[in-house]
Parts: sequence; structure tokens; C-alpha cells
Amino acid sequence: MAGVRRCSKTACGRPAVATLTYVYSDSTAVLGPLATYAEPHCYDLCADHADRLTAPRGWEVVRLAPEHETAGPSHDDLVALADAVREAARPRPEADPAVGRGESAALEVGRRGHLRVLRDPAR
Repeated sequence: MAGVRRCSKTACGRPAVATLTYVYSDSTAVLGPLATYAEPHCYDLCADHADRLTAPRGWEVVRLAPEHETAGPSHDDLVALADAVREAARPRPEADPAVGRGESAALEVGRRGHLRVLRDPAR
């Protein structure tokens, strides 16, 4: 699981709750909910810095989310985690013992990490 994103302001270590994006062509600063991914041209801000945000003279500030909430796991995140745990706990099907004895079965001759080296039974 990825770590918590921090405020972009210097010396501020609080968790980010909003993302600031500048639209230079419109002289607008857009402050919205925390973006899904950290972007190099956006700034993540904590609740204090988001509330105190001011723009240069002549610029407009657009606030898309007036209430800042600390990002936590969503319902989808929790469901995905539960599904992954169930999948990991599910017993794996046992290999059919007859397959290993047949002529058409490939034989394992080596292993390196998760990779297996198989010998072609026809050779």
C-alpha cells in the first residue's frame, strides 16, 4: 500500500487533503479534492494551507471542494483488499497425479525463483 501523500509546502509534514493546479492561460488557481495520482505540475496541500490559499493579484481562486477530508480507504479499496485475502486463502487445486506420469507431460528440470525450466518429453 502506498504511503500517505504530504503537503507540498516547505517544512509541512501534514497529510495532503487537496490538490492545487494553476491554469496560467486563465490566471486561475484551482483547488480541488486530492488527486488520484501525484502530478509534477500540481501541488498537494494540507487542510490548513488549502484554507489559507491566496492567489496573486488579478488571479481567481476556484475551490471545487469547500470541505477537506483526510483521504482514507474507500469502500472499493476495502472490497478489493477483502477479495485479495480471500483469493490468497483459497486452497490451490492439487495437480492431477496421472499427468506427471504420462508421456505428454513436460518434466521440471530446474527452478530459479518463480520460473521453472521444463524439458520437452518428445526430445
